[in-house]
Amino acid sequence: MSAAAPPRRVVICGGGVVGACMAYFLSTHAASPTVPTLIERCAPACAASGKAGGFLALDWCDSTPGLSALARASYALHRRLAADLGGADAYGYRPVHTLSVRVPSVPKPASPHPMLPAWVDPSASAAPPRELGTPDTTAQVHPGLFTRPVLAASGAEVVIGEVERVVVRDGRAAGVAVKGRDGVVDADAVVLALGPWSGSGRLEVVSEVFDVSGLKAHSIVLRPREPENITPHCLFLSYQPEPGAKMLDPEVYPRPTGEVYICGMTKDENPPDDPATITGEPNSIAMLHKIAGKVSSQLKKEEGAEVVAEQACYLPCTTDGMPVIGEMPGVKGCYVATGHSCWGILNGPATGAALAELILDGKAKIVDLAPFSPARFLKRSRRGA
Repeated sequence: MSAAAPPRRVVICGGGVVGACMAYFLSTHAASPTVPTLIERCAPACAASGKAGGFLALDWCDSTPGLSALARASYALHRRLAADLGGADAYGYRPVHTLSVRVPSVPKPASPHPMLPAWVDPSASAAPPRELGTPDTTAQVHPGLFTRPVLAASGAEVVIGEVERVVVRDGRAAGVAVKGRDGVVDADAVVLALGPWSGSGRLEVVSEVFDVSGLKAHSIVLRPREPENITPHCLFLSYQPEPGAKMLDPEVYPRPTGEVYICGMTKDENPPDDPATITGEPNSIAMLHKIAGKVSSQLKKEEGAEVVAEQACYLPCTTDGMPVIGEMPGVKGCYVATGHSCWGILNGPATGAALAELILDGKAKIVDLAPFSPARFLKRSRRGA
């Protein structure tokens, strides 16, 4: 008996990094190249995939075996994509040094530490910095500049519209209904890569099996006085604003564009329906500016740093902390890829490549998707019952 032919009409719902990578690896599949249709509510990379930090790490997920395999495969794919797509110039791909720095509540005069880059004020470190990664194990991209050319390289048809539901006929995905659009976007396979918009009861085919919640994350982007002096050192900070206050863990990512991205200040909250309406909360944005100024005088607004962006985005989170990647139980031809939390930019390429293999070849080869199967939630609910 001959193997079933791969689906020829693939519809991807979601124009973030996962959807873009999925489109790319479908269209460049060696045996069955398939150019998909991609449906996006707002614009490609309009949510977290345009506002995230873009930090990449080879081995930071090694404590979780399944996730480790995904991250390591994806880190390698980032290198390959950068070589194929001119990533250094196109979207700021570069290896980086990565340090852990404890910022004092009250700065005190200090001598420069040899590990601290010159643009970081010596008083910004309350203890010797610690190396977390080298240019062999950590890197970065500008996530928005990465997502858009990867999607463009796929040749996918992009449809702007809001996904209402997956159309299911005889237990198989048959297409997607789009709000305000007559008829159905027909499909042999549907991929739901909607980040936190996959959950909160928005799509019945998902909510019947698992939920995805949102984590609101704030960030600012600054252009320092002397951008040419900012070296590629990513900083993971620990900072207690005052004695007894909650310890904060902001992050600082200089970019090849000369900008510096600072993020942190998160809270559990599901996203609004429209990504275009998301704004940062003033107190959180103000705290990030305060932290930026403590790290470097180059990042102080009052000393000439230009504010490029003050923003927020929502990261997709699952109840067990693992992504959900695979075919939905009970609906043939309906696939999901969400729940990557803070590692969506890192793990987007391997997620897209693995799902492209699953859809076109019937099995993922680049990474074992069993730990990420949505069917795991059915097993837990049965045990609970």
